[in-house]
Amino acid sequence: MIHIVLFGPPGAGKGTQATRLVERYKLIHLSTGDVFRRNIKESTELGKLAKSYIDAGNLVPDEVTIKMLESEVEEHSRAKGFIFDGFPRTENQAISLDAFLVSRKEKIKCMLALKVDDVELKKRLAGRASSSGRADDADPKVIANRIEVYKRETAPVAEYYAKQGKYAEVNGVGSPDEISKRLFKALEEHEQ
Repeated sequence: MIHIVLFGPPGAGKGTQATRLVERYKLIHLSTGDVFRRNIKESTELGKLAKSYIDAGNLVPDEVTIKMLESEVEEHSRAKGFIFDGFPRTENQAISLDAFLVSRKEKIKCMLALKVDDVELKKRLAGRASSSGRADDADPKVIANRIEVYKRETAPVAEYYAKQGKYAEVNGVGSPDEISKRLFKALEEHEQ
């Protein structure tokens, strides 16, 4: 099985590249946001619990997020592997994900990290706001805050995987095809 953590700040192109990785390697794309929305929409037990935190303006606790992802992995037991997108966001989540995979005699193969500078990220997010109507991408202050939150809270997860020799930083600037080629090469260099 191939399990990949797709990593990068908001606007780095994770969604576009996840689709390409799925097509090439026949993996299941697990986006935490999509998993939350589906569980909430279907009123699953975990979805109701997550909604109670979200409605109160709180972050969904790690245990709930992890249980949702474990459920998704179990649901696709015949998959060739997974791309984890938007998870893990903290070192504790990474440790929990590793423990879950070890219980299945599996592991993360690689963290593919898209590297894009702040100026380019802001330009992409502003462009995405006008093309998709995403309000969260329209306000420059909100964009700057999202990038800073990523750097402060999420970026340290990269160090966790780097210590395991599973971190691959990929230049996320260029055409989607150029970036895909870099990602494929980085992943194939982590073949074990």
